[in-house]
Amino acid sequence: MNRGYYYAANGMIMNQRKLDCIGNNLANMSTAGYKRDTVLPNTFDEQMILVKHREELSGTFGQTYIDTSYTDLKQGFFEFTDSPFDVAIQGDVYFNIAGYNGQNMLTRNGNWELDAEGYLCLSSSGRILGENGEIYLGTKDFTIDSDGSIYRDGTLVDRLLLSYIDPESDVTKFGANMFTAATAQPVPENLRYEILQGSLERSNIDLNYELTMMMNTNRLYEAASSILKLADGMNQNTVNLCRKV
Repeated sequence: MNRGYYYAANGMIMNQRKLDCIGNNLANMSTAGYKRDTVLPNTFDEQMILVKHREELSGTFGQTYIDTSYTDLKQGFFEFTDSPFDVAIQGDVYFNIAGYNGQNMLTRNGNWELDAEGYLCLSSSGRILGENGEIYLGTKDFTIDSDGSIYRDGTLVDRLLLSYIDPESDVTKFGANMFTAATAQPVPENLRYEILQGSLERSNIDLNYELTMMMNTNRLYEAASSILKLADGMNQNTVNLCRKV
């Protein structure tokens, strides 16, 4: 009976964490450059001695738990805004950000602006990096070519510093849309990509899929909850019967 109790409780915990992940995906559906997360379960065998003072093992309990999460790096859809401060990338390439926390990070969020000193920046995250360092513009009148070259009044200012991440790689996520990756590297010479000024990459969330997964996971959570209540009731009945003996 205890095994059934443990299985049901474990099922509730597992599905609650899945629901948390799905809810976070849905909450960031409109976040520029957001990449979908999914949880990765794992299993281990927990040896259980069910009879007090018994030396032999009476069996094992195969328990499933959430081991880690995986970030899907698939490209999101583009929204065309015509704003010079909105920049998107076609291809498996990422912008480099000099984070205000002192760490360089990668992102697909191209919703930029000028800070108080005239540098190109990403809101409260940090300044955009070019091949020569932080990019100073001092004006809203600038253009970015498809290769990342930035021009002001027809003069080349800098070129965006870009990094390549294999789409199957693992990344470490900071906040909603900032990343670091051990496999990040300079863009290979034969890799095709395109910088799109006046466009913004939205999240790669599939609303229908997430809602379907949320409903399925919620049903599993409710089923585990019902089994837990049933097992608890049977345990209580057993205790009451033992008291009468």
